[in-house]
Order: sequence, then structure tokens, then C-alpha cells
Amino acid sequence: MHESLQIAHELNIPVVATHPVQFLDPEDFLAHEVRVCVADGEMLDDGNRKVKYGEDQYFKSAQEMSLLFADIPSAITNSLEIAKKCNLEITLGTYFLPDYQTPNGTPLEEYLTILAHQGLDMRMLELFPDDTLRSTNESTYRKRLELEIETIIQMGFPGYFLIVADFINWAKENGVPVGPGRGSGAGSLVAFSLGITDIDPLRYSLLFERFLNPERVSMPDFDIDFCQEKRELVIRYVQDKYGADAVSQIATFGTMSSKAVIKDVGRVLGLPYGLCDSISKLIMNTPAKSWGLEDAYQEFPDLKLRIDNADDEVRRLWEMSLQLEDLTRSVGKHAAGVLIAPSQLSDFCPLYLADGMQTSQLDKDDVETIGLVKFDFLGLRNLTIIQEAVENIECLHGVKLKLSNSEFEDPKVYELLQEGNTTAVFQLESQGMKRLLVKLEPSRFEDIIAVLALYRPGPLGSGMVDDFVKRKKGEQDIDYFHDDLREVLDPTYGVIVYQEQVMQISQIIGGYTLGGADLLRRAMGKKKKEEMDKHRAIFTEGAIKKNYDPALAEKLFDLMAMFAEYGFNKSHTAAYAVVSYHTAYLKAHYPACFMAATLSSELDKTDKLYEFYQDCLANNLTILPPNINLSEYRFKALDKDTICYALGAVKGVGQNVVDVIVAERDKNGFFTSLIDFCRRVDKKVINKRTLESLIKAGCFDVLDTNRAKLLGNLPKVIEFIEQERQNENQASLFDVFASDDGHNFVTQDMTLEELPEFTLKSKLTNEKQAIGYYLTASLFDEYAEITRKLEILPLSKFNTEDEDIQEIINSRYTKQKQKALIGGIINYMGSRPTKKGGKIAFIRIEDASGELEFVVFNEVFERYSQLLKIDELVFVEGEVIYDSFRDEIKVTAERILTLDEVLLDKIHTLEINLVGTDAWNQLRPMIASTETGANLIINYRNSVAKCQLRLSELFKFQLNFERFEHLSLIVGKTGWRLGLNRL
Repeated sequence: MHESLQIAHELNIPVVATHPVQFLDPEDFLAHEVRVCVADGEMLDDGNRKVKYGEDQYFKSAQEMSLLFADIPSAITNSLEIAKKCNLEITLGTYFLPDYQTPNGTPLEEYLTILAHQGLDMRMLELFPDDTLRSTNESTYRKRLELEIETIIQMGFPGYFLIVADFINWAKENGVPVGPGRGSGAGSLVAFSLGITDIDPLRYSLLFERFLNPERVSMPDFDIDFCQEKRELVIRYVQDKYGADAVSQIATFGTMSSKAVIKDVGRVLGLPYGLCDSISKLIMNTPAKSWGLEDAYQEFPDLKLRIDNADDEVRRLWEMSLQLEDLTRSVGKHAAGVLIAPSQLSDFCPLYLADGMQTSQLDKDDVETIGLVKFDFLGLRNLTIIQEAVENIECLHGVKLKLSNSEFEDPKVYELLQEGNTTAVFQLESQGMKRLLVKLEPSRFEDIIAVLALYRPGPLGSGMVDDFVKRKKGEQDIDYFHDDLREVLDPTYGVIVYQEQVMQISQIIGGYTLGGADLLRRAMGKKKKEEMDKHRAIFTEGAIKKNYDPALAEKLFDLMAMFAEYGFNKSHTAAYAVVSYHTAYLKAHYPACFMAATLSSELDKTDKLYEFYQDCLANNLTILPPNINLSEYRFKALDKDTICYALGAVKGVGQNVVDVIVAERDKNGFFTSLIDFCRRVDKKVINKRTLESLIKAGCFDVLDTNRAKLLGNLPKVIEFIEQERQNENQASLFDVFASDDGHNFVTQDMTLEELPEFTLKSKLTNEKQAIGYYLTASLFDEYAEITRKLEILPLSKFNTEDEDIQEIINSRYTKQKQKALIGGIINYMGSRPTKKGGKIAFIRIEDASGELEFVVFNEVFERYSQLLKIDELVFVEGEVIYDSFRDEIKVTAERILTLDEVLLDKIHTLEINLVGTDAWNQLRPMIASTETGANLIINYRNSVAKCQLRLSELFKFQLNFERFEHLSLIVGKTGWRLGLNRL
């Protein structure tokens, strides 16, 4: 301070009283330090930590500041003068749209009207190719269009519609796939006419007032889906059109939520992770409800008990967490939101640079409050898949496919949906959705729309879905309440599913305008009693005026109020149902092209690749392993039933590497050997690790199937090629080895050293490292023969359609218990805590036929935990149970065994066919005098005689898997049989 005063005196500059504020109150210092440590990743009590802030950096009162600068009163006076001169006026409630330039300066209102009518002309030709039908429907569509245009102009939003239409149509014209619509915007005929959306709102009773309500002025908000890979092109177009300084992305702020803040604070305080995690888990958030710390303390008795009886450490953790909860932890970018301003954005809000693009320092709610307009540019992976599939179809089948946005009657699509064969079908992929589709048996497009709206926790729990399914199947009477509502409720079999239906019922029965009906819908959704009472009176009076029974009005109002909690926006589901239908159509008619595109969309996500790979097999598609002479960066359909694996899906192999490989292959032909490949491909692009990954993945199997040989010789091959290149350089420099034909060096191939092939397990372990899962075989393959001889049922047997399993399902309410022994390779392990403090594990195993989940409760899990590892073979003995919720068969584990333990458990006798003394001599070491093992029966023969020998029970065959493998080498897999003990 002394130096500042000295400078002020020398330069005759007034001084100002300031104070660096970091927190509000003095007692907040410690919490602030913890927050700083969370941000910096440091520990609070670390002696080497640099303390950046002081305890006095709280917000001081006027009196404290006056005392602090008591010897320089002019500093306080000058601060007040500055404060008086500071004035910022922020205009709220006004929207600042970017300027849209119309041709020849045509007014926005007039230009919107012209484009909308021209667009509707084209849409009418698409919707009604028949002249008579078009003429019949023309007036209805024109009347609706005029009403919407009038409303848009009256509310001052023609510019908004024109801006959105402009960048969407630019995208369509420049090869960027755009979704048919999403959200309530699909209810606008103007949007449909301008090309913003692609679904006819009149055909599906979608309401404009659900999107833009003239009785409740708010900014329209189109959410637009673009192809995920080309979305940035549209943002760049907008930047070029309106100016880069007028376009920005929007900030998001990550906060320290209740569960996360406990872990963050605990780490900073140096508390054990297990302690913090155990407290965090007592806050039981759900997708529908997240609890704050104070509310959680009141709601969850276990948490309250833990805090009430806490020691000093835990109490300090809790109190600090309370202080920091919901404070900002991180800053990010909104996934879709883009701001476009009339001029440079810095005139409207503060900005910062994030990943090279300017970004607002206000979140989406604040930028909308100050009048900036947000446009949502969403990336939708499925649009990318659809485009790639269509391109694949044209390339492979010569069919230039145009997917219709108005024709949805293909029987193969509904057959696929009814089977629940919907992996990779947009929005219909989950197991629960598949079960609902099988139960519902959708047969029309309206059913798809309804399924997307119904498959949510509210409708599922309310009984709406069951009513819908029963009415569709004719198992329950359909009640339309009144003939005037038949058209409104017919698409959903009399069940009120959509918000639009609530609005239409309010209009037809209660005499509401659609704008007023939207206000009623909102009031019902918020459940505000005063508003509801007011609307009930309006609805009933309106019904009486229209000569409807007041009892009917009361009944309908109560029904709507109940369903409003679960009702969904039909405009959104109708638009998304188009994408669902298109993906289902592609899967039904062109499965290889569609699944190749789907697989390509998830190149870096092993779990999704495996899921889609399994679905390909289930749909009788063949997926060829990666092939250095055939594969490309993405998955490629070779014919209607065959897909070639992508090189880009091999770990450690990026697109640059694949581009070099493919370019060399296209230019100079197929590779003929590993040496030829290394010789022709630039070592600066492909290193040793990449080569190892390609070999492990089986990419070179087309040249040599012995992967052990290729991997073992790889260092020598690289050294050989390196030496060869050095010799080439020397020859070119000194021309010592010049030949008659002008070549400076004649190459020679080295001979690879022969090495034993990998065991199946080693080969597959390498393959999994490179690909992420087993592609060419299964770890179970080497155990398939022994499990068959042990008469262990294949896992595919345990399905709900099997007759034996049906008996178990039907007897589940009796005391009968069905035991089973199953076996397979563990491919998934998950668990969740139980109320008593233990845990229940859910473990999935697979064999050559399929998969099955078994359940392990805490005591059994602890007893056998050492056996439960991913990629290990286990056998499970337990009770077969039917999971009615998931319609699946499971096994509750009672014992978990290794293969050798099963062999000891199940085998009583071993019968062996032996030919000659050599075979006997090889068998003899496996027989010993022991109490455990299999009794032996030997069918012996030589060139002159044969006999059957039953060995004394003192001599037995030692039971383990390796001995059976060796036995098969001696007598062949069919040369021995097992006599089994029964469960």
C-alpha cells in the first residue's frame, strides 16, 4: 500500500479503497480453502501447499472498510464517487434476433408468407400425388397455414423461422443429414412447409399451439438434430453468414452435488475413500429425484443415524459439505446450444474462449433472460448411420434409396418390431422396450409413436401401458367417453397418452381455444390447486354451454388431470418415430448395410461393438475377421449377408494408419506376406506396437494363420526391412550394386522361423487385447466337448419358450424347486448393496449357445469370490428362477465350482477304447491307486483279439481337464465315454 500511495503522490493521481473479496463471511475461509483444494487437486493439510488466499479476504462492511482506511479518508470518498458513476441498464423481456437479409429488402413478414406457401405447394404434391385427394385436402392445409403465419407475425417471430429454415435447408443441400424434427416444433405446418421439419402435423393431429401459444408469449425454440459427424459444418455456415464474432457456444456450470461434494471434500480432508463412499451411498438418488444434503438427512434414516452419531472427522466432513454443496465445480460447453446475435456478442454478454470458439460466460437460462436467442444444434448418431447405410446400399445393391417421411406401412418393419428384434433401432433398443414391443405387437405407425411416449416410468407404473396393450389386442373394451372424442382417442385406443389429446379434449368438450387448452395443460402438469379449481370451473361451464353432460365434464377433467402427469408431447414422439421407422426399415430390408453403418458408428466403444456383433450373429449375418487385404477403416458390407470387420476397430490403429494401408493396397495390389507389408508401408506411420495389434487381431491371417509365428518373428522382420532400406540408400548413393536393368538393389525375402501356434486361450487373449472381445472363437470352445459329455445343458436351453422351462415357470408358486448345473465363461459382473449391508451380485456367463445371468447373494459370494473373474470358466449349481419383470430365466447360485471340481462331482465311471499296447503305455501314467477318481472300464483290442477289462476300484483315472485333453490325443475324442452321477 505504501508504494501505491507513493506513486499516487508523485503522479498526482487519486487513490481508491479496494479489497480483494473471495468469500462472504470470516467463517467461510476454511470452506473456501477446501473448495480451492478441490479445484487444484490438492490436500488441505499438505504442508507444501501454497496458500493463495488470506483469512481477511471476506466481504467487509462499510464500517470495516472505513476503519481499514481511516488514515486515508479520501480513498473511501473516491470509491463512493466511482460507485455513483457506475450504471448498467439491462433490458429484459426483449429478444435480440440476428438480422436476416431478404431478397430485395422484402419485409420479413411478406417473405415468410411467400416461402411458406411455396413450400406447402411442394409438400402437397408429396403428400397427395393424386390430384383429387390433393384438391380435397387443399383448403384444410391452407387455412391452417394462414392461421399459423398470422400468429407468427403477430408475435414478432417471422425472422426466427426464416433463420432456422435457412441453415436447415443449407444443411440438406450440402449433404448434412437433418432429423425430421424433435420437440413441439413438429406441430407447426409453417415449419413443415419451410423444410424445418419433415412430418405432416395434420395427419398425426400435432398442434401448433403446443409449440407457439398466442395466449402465452414466449420465444419459439426449435431443437434440430444434425448428423453427428457433420454438425460442425452447419455451425461454420452460421458463423460465416452472421459473422464469427456474433456466434458463440453457451457455457454450462458443473456443481458439487450432494453425493459428489462428500467425496470431493473427503478427499481434500484426507479421509479414507471407503468412509466417504459409504456416507455418499446412503443418499439414494434416482433418475427422477436427486436429494440435497439437508433433505437427504431428513429422508434417509440410515444417513441421519450416521451423522447424528458421527465422530469429529465425519461431522467436519458433513458440515463442510453443507457449505460447499451446489457451488460451481467446473465450466463446460452446452452440448447443443449456439447463440446468434444481431452484432458482436460482446455487446450483449461476457465471453471467453473454449477450444478455440468463443463461449458465453452465462448459462442458457441467463442468456435467454437477457434476450439472446439460443439455437440448438444437436448431433444425432442415428442420422449418420442412416446416411451411411443408404450410401452402402447404393454402392452394393445399386439402389438409390429415398426413405419416405409419409409412407409407414411396410409389413417387414412391423414383423421386426413384433419380434422385438430392435437392437440398433432408434429409441427401441432397450430390453424393456423390446419386451413391450413383443407384448404390444405394433401394426401401424401410430403404435410406434405411442410406444415412444409410453415407455417411461410414469406410464409404466400407472397401468396406462397395460390398458393400452389390452385394448389394442381386444382384451379390454375401448371407451371413447363420447363419440365426439373418437377421432382424438382412436390412435391410442381410448387411453389419454399425449398432451395434445388433453388440449383437444379441452377444446372439444370444454370450449377452450387451443391456446387456452395449452395453459390448462400446463396448469395440470404443475398441480397447482388454485389454478386447477379455476380451470375445472371453466371446463365444466364450457361443457354445459356446448350441451355436454356436466358429469362427463367432471369425469374427463379428473382423467386429464391424472394423465397430465404422464402425458407426453406427441409432436416429439411422432418426429422421432420417423427415425425409429427408418432404422427398422433398413434393418429389415438391408441388414448387412445397416449393421455395417451401425458398427462403424461405435468404432471406439468395445461394449457397443460387442452388442451389435452379437445381434449380427442372431440375425444370421456373417462378420469376417479383420483382413489386411480387404478391410477398410469402417465396417463394410460385402453382400446382403456378410460384413467385413473394420481396421479402425482394432485398438491402436487410427484412421491415418488405415488410410496409408488402403492407399498402398489400392495402388500396388494385395499384400503377399508380413515382410511385403512392412516393406511397402511407411514405418513413420506404422510402428511396432501397431503391427503387433494388427497381428493379434488376426488381420494377417489371410497371409499366415500362425499368429505366434508372425509375432515372434516381428522384431527380426523389422530389423531386416531396416537393413534392406539402408542398403538401398547406399546403393543409390554409390551405385555399387547397380544392375543391368537400372535397379540399384535387388530385394530378397527372409524366411520366418517356424514357431508353435498359440493355444486357443493365448490366441483369444491376444485377440481380445486388440479387438476388445473374442471374435474368431470363444474361450468356451475348448471346454465344449467335455461339458457336452458331462451332460451339462447349453445355456440356450434356459429360455421362456422351452417346454421344460415352461413347467418351472408354471410351478413357481408351488413349493417345487428346480435345481440345475450350468457352466460358461464369465463376461459380465455387477452388484448392488442390500439393505442389510451386504451385496447381491449379478454375473453373466456365456457358452457356445448363448448367455445366462446367475444371482449370487452375499454369503455365497464371499465363499466363492476367488473363482469369480472375467473370462474365467465357472460352473454354478442352484435353483432355476423365473424373473417375471424381465421375462427371463436365471439361476440363484448355491455352489460355484471349477471344472475339475465338477469332474470329481459328476463322473463315476470312465470307459475307454484302447487299441494296442502303445496306447496302453501312454494311458498307464494317468491311472493311480487312489480313493478319488473315476472307475475304469477298458475296451481293449489288438490285431488278434478283443476284451473288456474292469479295473479294480483301487485303481482309478485321475480326474482333471488336462488329463482328458491328453486322453483325447491318445484315443481320440470319441474314444472315451463318461458314466455320470446324477444331481
